[in-house]
Amino acid sequence: MSLPAGPATIIGGPVSPFVRKVLAVCEAKGVPYRLDPIVPFFGDDAFSAMSPLRRIPVYIDDAVTLCDSTVICEYLEDRYPTPALLPAAPAARAQVRWVEEFADTRLADVCIWRIFYQAVVLPFVFGKERDKAKIAKTVAEDLPQVLGYLESIAPGQAFLVGELSLADIAVAAVIANLKWARVHPEATRWPKTLAWVERTTHTPQLAKITGFGARLMQTPLAEQRRALSDLGVALTESSFAAVAPRPGVMPLG
Repeated sequence: MSLPAGPATIIGGPVSPFVRKVLAVCEAKGVPYRLDPIVPFFGDDAFSAMSPLRRIPVYIDDAVTLCDSTVICEYLEDRYPTPALLPAAPAARAQVRWVEEFADTRLADVCIWRIFYQAVVLPFVFGKERDKAKIAKTVAEDLPQVLGYLESIAPGQAFLVGELSLADIAVAAVIANLKWARVHPEATRWPKTLAWVERTTHTPQLAKITGFGARLMQTPLAEQRRALSDLGVALTESSFAAVAPRPGVMPLG
C-alpha cells in the first residue's frame, strides 16, 4: 500500500476505543487524517509487519509509524502542543497518565476483552456463540470494582484535572463500548463516574468520533468503509484488511 504525503494515516476501525482515543486527539488538535477502518483480526501480512502485536491503531505520518495508542497520543501532544491534552504541572500530568493507563489496561480488560469481545466480537466477527454466563459474572464481579475505583477519583464537575485531557478521553472511550454490548451501569450506583463520562462524550472532539463507532455497530463489516465515507470520513484508497479474520488476537492497543 502506498502512502502519499499529506494527512496522517490511521489504521483501525472506530469501534475500537483505542482508535477513537487517537481520532479524538487528532480532532482536538486539528490534525488531518485518513482512515483505514480495519478490525485487528482482519489485518493482512503487511499490517503484521507494521504492528507486530497485531493491534490497532497504527499511526503513520511523514515522520513516524507508531502502533500503541498511548505512544501515538503522546507523539501528537509533542508535535501539536495546542490545545494541550497533557497538563504542564508534574502532579497533574502524572495523574492524567495514570488514569489513561488504568483505562487502557484494567478498565479495558474488563469492558472490552471480557464483556465487549464476548458479547459482540465473538458472534459478529468469528460466528461463535456468546458465553452469557461469563459476561454476567464479569458484570457482577469485575465491573463494579473498576467503576468503584473511577467513582473514587471522578471529578464532581468538568474533567479530571480541570480542562479536557487524555485521561478523560481514554475513560469515556472504553466505557462507550459497554452500551454497544448492552451493558448499562446504574447511574445511582456510580453517579460521578457516569456524569463524568457523559460530559466527556459530549465534547465536540469525542462526540463526533463516538458517532462513527455507533454507526459501525449498526453496519455489516463489508459495508463499513462505505458507511464512514457517507459520514464524510476521509478514507485511504486501499486497505490493510485481509479477506478472513485471524483468531486469537487480543483487541487492546
